[in-house]
Amino acid sequence: MKRVFTLSEKGWQGSCLQYKWQKTLGNYIAVAGPDNQVKIFDRHGQKKNELNLPGKCVSMDWDKDGDTLAVIADKSSGIYLWDANVNKTSQLDSGMRDQMSFILWSKTGSLLAVGTSKGNLLIYNQQTSRKIPVLGKHTKKITCGCWSSQNLLALGSEDRNVTISNHEGDTIRQTQVRADPTDVQFSVMKTDERASSGESTVSVVVGRKTLFLFNLNDPDNPIELAFQQRYGTIIAYRWYGDGYIMIGFSQGYFVVISTHIREIGQELFQAHNHKDSLTSIAISQSLNKAASCGDSCIKIHDLTELKEMYAIVNLDDETKGLDQLSWTDDGQLLAVSSQRGTLHVFLTKLPILGDTCGTRVAYLTSLLEVTVANHVEGEAPVAVEVEVEPNFIAVGPDHVAVGMNNRAWFYALGENGVEKLKDTEYLGTVASMCLNSDYAAALFEGKVQLHMIEGEEQEVQEDRQTRLFPGRDDKCRILAHALTADFLFYGTDTGVIQCFYIEDWQYVNEYRHPVGVRKLCPDPNGTRLVFIDDKSDGFLYCPVNDSVHEIPSFAPTIKGVLWENWAMDKGVFVAYDDDKVYTYVFHKDTIQGSKVILAGGTKLPFSHKPLLLYNGELTCQTQSGKTSSVVLSTHTFLSSSWKDAPPAELSRMLTQALMLKRFSEAWELCKALNSADSWAELGRACMHHMEVELAIRVYRMVRNVSMVLSLEDIKGIEDQNLLAGHLAMFTNDFNQAQDLYLASSCPIAALEMRRDLQHWDSALQLAKRLAPSQIPFISKEYAVQLEFVGDYVNALAHYEKGITGDNKFQEHDEACQAGVARMSIRMGDIRRGANQAIKHPSRVLKKDCGAILESMKQFSEAAQLYEKGQYYDKAASVYIRCKNWAKVGELLPQVTSPKIHLQYAKAKEADGRYKEAAAAYESARDWDNVIRVQLDHLNNPEEAVRVVRDTQSIDGAKMVARFFLRLSDYGSAIQFLVLSKCNDEAFQLAQQHSQMEVYADIIGSDATMEDYQSIALYFEGEKKHLQAGKFFQKCGQYSRALKHFLKCPNTDDNLAIEMAIETVGQAKDEALTNQLIDYLMGESDGMPKDAKYLFRLYMALKHYREAARTAIIIAREEQSVWNYRNAHDVLFSMYTELKAQKIRIPAEMATNLMILHSYILVKVHVKRGDHLKGARMLIRVSNNISKFPSHIVPILTSAVIECHRAGLKNSSFSFAAMLMRPEYRNKIDLKYKKKIEAMVRRPDTSELEEETTPCPYCGFSLPECELLCPGCKNNLPYCIATGRHMVKEDWSVCPHCDFPALYSQFLALLETETVCPMCSENLSASQVKIISDCSSYLQLDELEH
Repeated sequence: MKRVFTLSEKGWQGSCLQYKWQKTLGNYIAVAGPDNQVKIFDRHGQKKNELNLPGKCVSMDWDKDGDTLAVIADKSSGIYLWDANVNKTSQLDSGMRDQMSFILWSKTGSLLAVGTSKGNLLIYNQQTSRKIPVLGKHTKKITCGCWSSQNLLALGSEDRNVTISNHEGDTIRQTQVRADPTDVQFSVMKTDERASSGESTVSVVVGRKTLFLFNLNDPDNPIELAFQQRYGTIIAYRWYGDGYIMIGFSQGYFVVISTHIREIGQELFQAHNHKDSLTSIAISQSLNKAASCGDSCIKIHDLTELKEMYAIVNLDDETKGLDQLSWTDDGQLLAVSSQRGTLHVFLTKLPILGDTCGTRVAYLTSLLEVTVANHVEGEAPVAVEVEVEPNFIAVGPDHVAVGMNNRAWFYALGENGVEKLKDTEYLGTVASMCLNSDYAAALFEGKVQLHMIEGEEQEVQEDRQTRLFPGRDDKCRILAHALTADFLFYGTDTGVIQCFYIEDWQYVNEYRHPVGVRKLCPDPNGTRLVFIDDKSDGFLYCPVNDSVHEIPSFAPTIKGVLWENWAMDKGVFVAYDDDKVYTYVFHKDTIQGSKVILAGGTKLPFSHKPLLLYNGELTCQTQSGKTSSVVLSTHTFLSSSWKDAPPAELSRMLTQALMLKRFSEAWELCKALNSADSWAELGRACMHHMEVELAIRVYRMVRNVSMVLSLEDIKGIEDQNLLAGHLAMFTNDFNQAQDLYLASSCPIAALEMRRDLQHWDSALQLAKRLAPSQIPFISKEYAVQLEFVGDYVNALAHYEKGITGDNKFQEHDEACQAGVARMSIRMGDIRRGANQAIKHPSRVLKKDCGAILESMKQFSEAAQLYEKGQYYDKAASVYIRCKNWAKVGELLPQVTSPKIHLQYAKAKEADGRYKEAAAAYESARDWDNVIRVQLDHLNNPEEAVRVVRDTQSIDGAKMVARFFLRLSDYGSAIQFLVLSKCNDEAFQLAQQHSQMEVYADIIGSDATMEDYQSIALYFEGEKKHLQAGKFFQKCGQYSRALKHFLKCPNTDDNLAIEMAIETVGQAKDEALTNQLIDYLMGESDGMPKDAKYLFRLYMALKHYREAARTAIIIAREEQSVWNYRNAHDVLFSMYTELKAQKIRIPAEMATNLMILHSYILVKVHVKRGDHLKGARMLIRVSNNISKFPSHIVPILTSAVIECHRAGLKNSSFSFAAMLMRPEYRNKIDLKYKKKIEAMVRRPDTSELEEETTPCPYCGFSLPECELLCPGCKNNLPYCIATGRHMVKEDWSVCPHCDFPALYSQFLALLETETVCPMCSENLSASQVKIISDCSSYLQLDELEH
């Protein structure tokens, strides 16, 4: 709180002062000291006048309007009156003989009450100058009193009585108290019902200890309140609010009580405000504050929140302590007197006057001081001392103006401080003023004067110095005006808003509003203007394009509007009333166009007036002449503390940030929230505000690929309406999108959107206006949808509209015609629809129409359409439904569905046409019925049997079995029972009818072990050993099987022995093996069996070495009885078996096989007429003649003849000489004997030289038929086609037995032969392939031989 002035006069020193503020106005203060004078000072501390009295001032009081001060003094019966308006003093004689002790003006009229020290009373009416003396009102000195608002007078006297009188002085009530009364006051006690009107309670302090409450309406029940001893005596008390009393006690306590009957006697608040003593309390209702003084300080509380200390003022120089405390009625000034005779006046409430220009603020900080500050730009505050208490303040970029009534004083704000420029008088009382850098605009009495501030000396055109608005012809009053850097705006009572461009000195814009405009507030650039009209509605007006937007939820109590001065928040402004600030945002570019939205409200602290808005922070002016900041609740996201806020709070902040278009802050909030919903909200907001680039960033962040691609496609569009249309469509606001598209440069986009959405009604409406050529195509699509939902009438109409008749759109037209066909049928016009469908090229249409007709039970037409569409199955099934069998029969060859064939077959069977029925059943693959018809009706078992065999039908097999049973063909019956998996029945049948062999044959290898055992036991019982053994073997009972096999009699093929060998081979049981070997060796019956069985046994047991030895023996035996081929085959099979088992092949076996093979080749080559090859093989066989003991002579004879033929005369001679030996000579065939003898007698030793070829191992050249290489001593592999040794370059093998052959020779041989000479398997030349790398065969041979 600021001290305005301090008064201390010489005559006052060391004593307490008596003083009174002028009532109502508070412009003067009258002070009386001990020096017989009353001095009057103005509110700035200047002495105005002084009254000299005959004695010390006893009491003084101002009348209710503050016009007259009345004073009474010691030693005088006169009353001194000072008139404040004319500064004159007058004297009035009271006519009282005794000393006056009390004086008080009425609260309502011009009555003055004067009391005397003897208890007499005078009531003086100033208006009529009538005096009413009332003698003996009290018996002792009247000490205190009070007027009520009903003009009742309560008086307290030393006679310990309290009287209540009317304005004539008549006593109405009187009550006695226990001690001296002081401080009488009227008030209203707080009661439940407001029965009494007016102030009906008198309160009085009794003996400085208790508070006595006396109700005029209930005089018999007064209330006396006593307080705690420790509080001390009652110093003073004040009523306030709804029946509350504040009491100050001498010990420094400060207590509040209520007079409500339920709360009476309770302390609502108590504070020990002053440590040593309290001397006075005061309440200001207009400020809503209470003050107490004591010790050397003043403490001020807010009446709404007593616990909070509003201010503390320390007066450290007042060592003697303070005395009285008093406020002016308006609460602006608080006076406190001290016990040493000084008076201090403090400023507690200032008129809230202030103005801004940009971020510069000018505001009243004292009665005669204006402070100019710019906190945003960091300028130091400048105090401007002014000459008068101003009614208005205006500030510009370089000036500040203050003024009152019709005068204004201008000050320049320079770098060197403040300089007073001039004062200007206007033609009327100035209501408000605005400044810019050059001009001032003052509003007075419905006019605005625009004039240069300090341009008179400069070179400015005369007509640009000043101008009065409106012009002379305008019959309107200006109610509000505003000045920006370039424009003057004003609004009139007729609702016209004019914009005057100062640079061109002319009007540039005019807007007519239906009602008067009482307040204007342009933004800093002057491009937007908020105005409030006489109906208290708010609007935002853009002079640039003359658009006006109503401000939503605009309270009628709004006092003013401030625009955001932060450069980035261009569209934000606030509207404020006494309690609240509302934040609005103007969204210029949104999908919905421009609009103003309410972002939120912020509560204003008590008596704060907003001055400046900068980045969400509101600078307010307070009554104490200071500024304070309020952060708008809509801008809480700007504080740095939000990072720790909970998600719900962050979401609320995000919504705020998006409302204010603070996208960078919103981005950070979304990152902190990191939820899909928050990113989606940001994305929607970006699209709403047409921030395409940012929306792409957001949707890329949440990986919404489709939205990113869609936005990328439209981001370059410059047409705002088209862009907004696309964005509205993306946000599913299709009607808005359509309106925007139609307003854009590409209205056809609206049609495309409606088509994509399948909004066909809208699409057709748009197509009529925008693209009539599209109507057929849209009609067709609409028809498809109508057909789908079952609206066939409209679908038909749209299909018909869709036909273009243009060959370019043939496919489209066909689709429409198809629709017409379908809809005609649906509507019941079957003939038209069916004809259309038949004419139409589409098969599918015929099917669809057929299905519709079928559902309508129009079977013949449906079948006809199916048939035309080649849907033969469907056609046939419909013909069946209408029993048209002839048609079904016609269609049957094309029908694939078994179901239809089956239906047809059943129908034919019912008609007794069994052949056709059987054929149809067969087409339907119903084999059981085929078999049934063949057996039961056609008596054709052969066909039935064929079907059963082909299809393996179990039920069919059963039927056939039953058929054969009826014919007593048990073998066939068993066969079919087995086929139908009825093995038990088949077995019983076989048993009954001795058909077990048949059953055993049929059951084959598919039966179970139990089946085999049953058969074996049956044969065992029948003494059929071979069969019994065979089935015991099958069920794994090898010893029983062997027992039966060995019991079998010997036959030529000796099947039993073969089976026994197989059994032992499977059993792998040594005892059984030995038993069989004993049998084969003849040890059990003295008859050795053929060695081949022993060989087979060894093979079955996989005893390959023993088998090999046995094989060699068998081969010898075979050779001895001329069975060379058998001997060859035994050795060959043994060879391949050993090779397969990777067992080394005995050399003897390999040699024997080679010689036998060479012998077999002789016949092959001689038959082919290749005598040389035959001769060479015979030479090899003859050289090993000991291997053929029973064929020595024939072989040698053949050798002689073949060698002779082949020109090998020397070889021929040597074999002929051998034949001439005595043991052979007589055995020679008589045909050749003479020839051979002649050869021996006349020998010809000429010989064809044998060709040489390289060894496949070492490359050594040696004769073709030589099989032992002299170079590397290897046995060489031989060719199975020629018997020659193999050559690497001409290598091939038989694909069956893998024996090598010379590729060229093998092909030559296969020209006449069809089998492999080694393994006798069928072979053709194409199967033989030359082998380029034969190393694997050579290694094998090395390993084996």
